[in-house]
Amino acid sequence: MVRVLAAVVSAALLAATPCWAGFDQGSCSFDGIPLHGKVKIVERGGDIKVQVVSSFPDLKVKTVSSFPDDCGKWQVVTSFPDFTVQFVDHFPDLKIKYVDHFPGV
Repeated sequence: MVRVLAAVVSAALLAATPCWAGFDQGSCSFDGIPLHGKVKIVERGGDIKVQVVSSFPDLKVKTVSSFPDDCGKWQVVTSFPDFTVQFVDHFPDLKIKYVDHFPGV
């Protein structure tokens, strides 16, 4: 009986885990990928599935043409990216909002 109860509690906790569980605000990373740098936009199979929102983002992103060194600064490239992003409408890994000032979490 105790084992069954433990299994039910474990399953409930796993089901309650948010979809953005890989997002770490402290290190500004997702599953160990720093959320700054050179980004390539792909149609499928991206490292991170991203949804663009107008409110309540996980990350505020500023696109820059050089020096994407800080959290939320992305330089969009076509080759040699640091990570790839796939834009989705549903079930994102991360929700972002594009901003002109103050990128980050």
